[in-house]
Amino acid sequence: MKNATLTTTIAGILAVGGAGLAQAVPDQPTHWEKCAGIAKAGMNDCGALDGTHGCSGQAKTDNHPQEWVYVPQGTCEKITGGRVAKVKPAKK
Repeated sequence: MKNATLTTTIAGILAVGGAGLAQAVPDQPTHWEKCAGIAKAGMNDCGALDGTHGCSGQAKTDNHPQEWVYVPQGTCEKITGGRVAKVKPAKK
């Protein structure tokens, strides 16, 4: 009987916790911005702004001013070192 009660309790906690997570996820952004200066080494989204390379994952250092990642519009300038390079609509 104790195992059944424990299992029911754990299932209830997981269900409530899962519902809370679903509500915490923001809506899909309608616009993204290229945020330069915040990408980690090897984690950039595409080519460098200055054209030194043309592919994602090629940033050599953290927070290089020419490397960027996409973030939801309005987010970049809230990140220390972030600078908006370009805004574009989200894919539908």
